[in-house]
Amino acid sequence: MGLDLGSHSIKLVELKQKGKAFELVSFGIQPLPPEAIVEGAIMDSSAVAEAIDTLFVNNNVKRPEVATSVSGGSVIVKKISLPAMSEDELAESIRWEAEQYIPFPIDEVNLDHKILKGSAAEGGMMDIILVAVKKDMIGFYANVITQAGKRPMVVDVDAFAIQNGFELNYKGDVQPNEVIALINIGASLINMNIVQGEISLFTRDISTGGNLYTETIQRELNLSRENAENLKRGVAAEGAEPASATSIIQGVTEDIAVDVQRTFDFFKATSTEERVDRIYLAGGSAKIPGLQQYFQEKFNAPTELLNPFKNIKLGNIDADYLHDVAPIATVAVGLALRKVGD
Repeated sequence: MGLDLGSHSIKLVELKQKGKAFELVSFGIQPLPPEAIVEGAIMDSSAVAEAIDTLFVNNNVKRPEVATSVSGGSVIVKKISLPAMSEDELAESIRWEAEQYIPFPIDEVNLDHKILKGSAAEGGMMDIILVAVKKDMIGFYANVITQAGKRPMVVDVDAFAIQNGFELNYKGDVQPNEVIALINIGASLINMNIVQGEISLFTRDISTGGNLYTETIQRELNLSRENAENLKRGVAAEGAEPASATSIIQGVTEDIAVDVQRTFDFFKATSTEERVDRIYLAGGSAKIPGLQQYFQEKFNAPTELLNPFKNIKLGNIDADYLHDVAPIATVAVGLALRKVGD
């Protein structure tokens, strides 16, 4: 069961595996009150727990075990190089090695790592993805899920959950050497994961997102938040037509593109790869009018919306509805693919 706790809403995905194929059993979205979750931090645990419970009840989900994920300033992901060693040797030394890269006291974080395939071939060194998450953040997420009567089994990172969903659905559509940017535009955070094959080359969370569109439209046109949300999505609002927000939306898209460009520049400066071949957009704000086209032109790379249901049998759930909301479900699908211990 994948449970994506976003700033704007909670998304639930339940998958059933049949051989190598997956079928969608349940899918639901439950809105959250404003500022219940801010930039990945849970601010109102009662509201979040109530929303989780409502989501399970409304979708008639009985299984209590869930996988969830975290992002934001309490999450550090680093690609590091170490002398080649066994998994057992690495497990003994990773804590000491991590202290050099983690800006928090090492006793305050949970650590995980993964040796990248084929990375020990040159110079007796191997590449490792190091992940550190502050213990209190994991505790907040685990506690709110428990408060809702569910069992947190896996805590992943948003960027890697997106990668899981992408690999299931697009592995046959891209070449192994292509550099792919996965960009998840949430309400208050943008998760970026630049991948090649099955390897994550670079990740970054940007502290902005779809709320910036809403707040700017609200301020510039003196509208309620609800009406600003409608205009953001190209829907007519009380006292305003979508055309009135076009230039405002374009301006915010350009500002967000500046942050994305900085991430690309830093990636290219610190990596052996100096290009991004394709971009896939996910998240609740991926469908902002004009954003996909602007990114394609700005970054000179084919850009499309990521459909996490592309290779999943849809069961009894309405296909048109799923197509409409697909980008927002990417993290939850990736989480539903997780298994305890993998």
